[in-house]
Amino acid sequence: MDVDETRYVAMSRDMFQTKDFLTLYLNGDFFFEKPPLYFWLESLSFWIFHTVSEFSARIPMALYATSSCFLLYFVGKKIVSRSFGVVSSLILATSVEFLVLSKIAILDMLLAACVAFSIFFGFMTFFVAEQNKKYFWWLFYAFSGLSVLAKGVPGVAIPFGTMFFAGLVSKKIKEFLNPQYFWVGIGLFLAIALPWHLIMFKMHDPLFFNEYIMKHHLSRFVDSKDLGRQQPWYYFVLMLLWGLIPWISSFVAMIAENLKKLNIEFLKNFDFAKLDNTQKFLTLNIIAFLFILMFFSSSSTKLMTYILPIYPFTAVIMAWYWSEYLFENKHKKPIAISVYILNSILILASIAAAISWLFLPINLSADIADAKWFLVGLLSIVPLAGIFCVKKDKKIGVFASYVAFILILSAFGTHRIFNVDYKFGQNDLMEYAKIAKDNHYELSTFKFGRRYSLLYYYEGRVEFQQEEDYVWLNDTLDKPYSVVIIKNKDLETIKQNTSFNVIKTGRKYTLIKR
Repeated sequence: MDVDETRYVAMSRDMFQTKDFLTLYLNGDFFFEKPPLYFWLESLSFWIFHTVSEFSARIPMALYATSSCFLLYFVGKKIVSRSFGVVSSLILATSVEFLVLSKIAILDMLLAACVAFSIFFGFMTFFVAEQNKKYFWWLFYAFSGLSVLAKGVPGVAIPFGTMFFAGLVSKKIKEFLNPQYFWVGIGLFLAIALPWHLIMFKMHDPLFFNEYIMKHHLSRFVDSKDLGRQQPWYYFVLMLLWGLIPWISSFVAMIAENLKKLNIEFLKNFDFAKLDNTQKFLTLNIIAFLFILMFFSSSSTKLMTYILPIYPFTAVIMAWYWSEYLFENKHKKPIAISVYILNSILILASIAAAISWLFLPINLSADIADAKWFLVGLLSIVPLAGIFCVKKDKKIGVFASYVAFILILSAFGTHRIFNVDYKFGQNDLMEYAKIAKDNHYELSTFKFGRRYSLLYYYEGRVEFQQEEDYVWLNDTLDKPYSVVIIKNKDLETIKQNTSFNVIKTGRKYTLIKR
């Protein structure tokens, strides 16, 4: 999918084919925006499956997501109970944004998995025997190093920041600095995170420093004007409203219920040491949730995928609430209200989808037809089952209806939804890239942004001309084996400024040559 997935997979393919596992390249140019761990693991997948394909590119993301779910299960089982581990892992696996991004080959799932392993191993130091603490501290530092190799500054800031505040709340900062934990851990962290960065400094200084450190780490955190990704501070709160579907309504209910019960005296006299294991674990996850939310919200640059590392900790917080509902008969009224609200919205959405032909253009209605009737059935049958379970006080059934809703959506809806997305231009680009590749044409684009699906399916360098430069266009078309992709809406204007033949016209783009 354009833009990031096809860009990163094309870069990984280039790394795999050239066997240059140090310097990253995009379309033949240096790429100093990201560190290399994602690209190394993609190359490993290509080697294991003996092919570069959509499957071999995407399967690592599914494995990172799955490993995170199993991590929650085993940590929850160790600290609280087996049922708590099951509930937390299922909530994580069925949160919409986490699930969707587990199927797309971009960097954020790798970062989320590394951060989750790092922080949860850090949390385990609060609950294991003294003689075993050092192992979990060493794992914390090792996965923090991998987090840095996954995405740079967030990989060190999130684990270390979370554990710092956890140490303040628990009054265990001095224990964190125990030489047996700290010096060995720092050694592991540096041994993992530092070598590639030092090699890049030696090979590409000062370009690497200016691009990687100044522009894509410091500048994007302080000022995103050049990157064009500025968003208000509450942006990620809004993202969680859809990303936590179907658990969002119960999450809001949980917050509202606990705000009503908030006891200022309890907060003043809060003593972490007096809490039981469940309360300690919940407190640590609340710290992680709040720190990650504040960290990304304070950055000037914001994309909806950035917030992905928050989901494992959100799932644990939700698991506490749902476990009390399922096994202790608590929170019945707030959960019931949240189920009625969410499922009523889903049923209304199914009705709107069913009658969409009344208000959508004919072409658009045809585009979504395959996905529409699947969604109409899913958005009506499963929510009705959830409402029935609430009325009959079938608590496991209520929880299972949410899990089943996302399970069915994932298993049978993903390809339908993806294919609808591709129809709005990307199918054109994939087809034109293959035409250019099969006929050995030189491929260029004119007057639109970089679409890296061309790079991936063409398997060669693509010239992206984003300016309205007709001298460039005529010079390019004059070349004997040159083809150019233009937007359909620009077709008439371009005809007035140059001559060409149309090879093929698609939904959004046209392929032309002399």
